[in-house]
Amino acid sequence: MTWALIFTEQYNRRAATFLKRHPQARQQYRKTLMLLQANPKHPSLRLHALGGKLAGLHSVSINLSCRMTLELLIRDQQIVPINVGDHDAVY
Repeated sequence: MTWALIFTEQYNRRAATFLKRHPQARQQYRKTLMLLQANPKHPSLRLHALGGKLAGLHSVSINLSCRMTLELLIRDQQIVPINVGDHDAVY
């Protein structure tokens, strides 16, 4: 069963900025989105829950230095990306 990715305008702006700053990560970013849609628990995504001020969100890895925070709506099989960027920008 595939998951639906729900992109907000705010996230799309953040993603465009991220890709402009990190053009070398474009292919890895696309692969991450495809894996999320197919199986959010795929081991290479390193999906984990966040705590503190980001409690209720999850994070996945795009590569060793870039992350994406997300909201997983388990009941509706939906994933809402919240932010994307390097480790310090996302957390």
